[in-house]
Amino acid sequence: MEANNYKRMAKNAGLLYFRMLLTMAVSLYTSRVVLSTLGVDDFGIYHLVGGFITMLGFLHGAMSSATQRFLSFELGKPDKNNLSSVFSMSINIHLLIAVAIFLLGETLGIWFITTQLTIPTERMEAARWVFHLSLLTFLVSVASVPYNAIIIAHERMSVFAWMSIIDVSLKLLIVFMLAWFGMDTLILYAALMLAVVAIVTLAYKLYCNSKFPESRFRFYWDKSLFNTMLSYTGWNIWGNIAAVMGNHGVNVMLNIFFGPAVNAARTIAFQVSAALNNFVQNLQSAINPQIIKSYAANDLSYMHKLVCYGAKYNFFLLLIISSPIIIATDLALETWLETVPPYTGSFVKLVIVNILIDSISLPLMTAAQATGKIKLYQTVVGGILLLNLPLAYIFLSAGHQPQSTLLISISLSIAGLGARLAIITPLIKLRSYEFMIRVIFRITIVALLSLLPALTIKSLLPDNSVNTFILMILSPLWVAVSIYLLGLGADEKSYLLDSTKRFVTRDKIKV
Repeated sequence: MEANNYKRMAKNAGLLYFRMLLTMAVSLYTSRVVLSTLGVDDFGIYHLVGGFITMLGFLHGAMSSATQRFLSFELGKPDKNNLSSVFSMSINIHLLIAVAIFLLGETLGIWFITTQLTIPTERMEAARWVFHLSLLTFLVSVASVPYNAIIIAHERMSVFAWMSIIDVSLKLLIVFMLAWFGMDTLILYAALMLAVVAIVTLAYKLYCNSKFPESRFRFYWDKSLFNTMLSYTGWNIWGNIAAVMGNHGVNVMLNIFFGPAVNAARTIAFQVSAALNNFVQNLQSAINPQIIKSYAANDLSYMHKLVCYGAKYNFFLLLIISSPIIIATDLALETWLETVPPYTGSFVKLVIVNILIDSISLPLMTAAQATGKIKLYQTVVGGILLLNLPLAYIFLSAGHQPQSTLLISISLSIAGLGARLAIITPLIKLRSYEFMIRVIFRITIVALLSLLPALTIKSLLPDNSVNTFILMILSPLWVAVSIYLLGLGADEKSYLLDSTKRFVTRDKIKV
């Protein structure tokens, strides 16, 4: 049974990686074409005004994780009679939140756009239209959350891969459609983006209605369930707000103390972070439903394996991918960028260290969501993350360098990991020392013995691009060998070898 679950999770992770790579490739191309078609000013206005809506992304994430938890939890129970009721209540909650966002956007939001942003007078009307259309686009995406959540709960990741093909194909089509109509291209682009989101949401709804009977909405109201789900969503929102405030607040601090050049360096570092983090998030998305279902079924032994394996493999995957960048940060940046802002190299290295630490926490976060007891967890961890802002101000006021803000963030990530272990392990009956031995000890040994030799060799060799490039190529291989020798247990090595043998045998039979 567990072997089948592992195979399904591996397959789902692969499908999510395919989805991510496809989306990234088309997004890079369409961004270039849209910039050329709209022009610099209109392109900037679209992302400035649309970015005001994007700031609500933390709300979207909080609602999505809360809905996935409740649906996955119900699917993990032997009795699934409440699944339809939970889905219908999630629709009710999302509709109420959508109405609240609409009212807030069309009052406070439109005031902010028209009075606080610097937009050329002749483009203000277009900016208003972009805001209205972007707000509607966000509201449609809010309405789609329960349908996305039920697909993830059922672990149908292939649906996301196919839907991504539809999504990116439509977005690619609208780029060329901008030249077909004799109207304001900025307004047309926002309207077409709304149409794409609406079509994809409708496709998700039709698929869910045809495959999952529980996704057919019926008018249902349970005050107790409503309060439970809304409270859960509220605490998730608090945790997401803490993370957003800590991140964007520090960016403002750096602007005040050092100016826009440092903001540019930090932005580049976080773009690298986001790209690397996507790989880990896809693996975690494949594991999340199984963690929640195993808790609902009271199969805590299997849940402990998933939490420990997930934390370890998240770190190992990220270490393999990021090791060339850590070894050859300057060469990588010079190859990618024409002009590298000051501090970018050190920012990139520190950001990678930060996300390596955070990757360990991801399965613990899902475990906390599975228990439903997140009030203490979100209060403590959210409070730790919020310390990023005041501590950054104190250090920068004292004359410390910009890198100090990321060192603070790394320290708080370690503190957050400790807090998660202290709060979550008793809830899921996982012994803390077991997690420390199975995960923390092994990943620390692998990280030290794979990166330190490479960095030492780099410091001893002549500093030229050829030597650095060779180390870039060899470093992931050395990390992979270190993971196999030091990071995997005997059962994991045996499973890996057996899987490899089956794969090779199957290929020989096909030939």
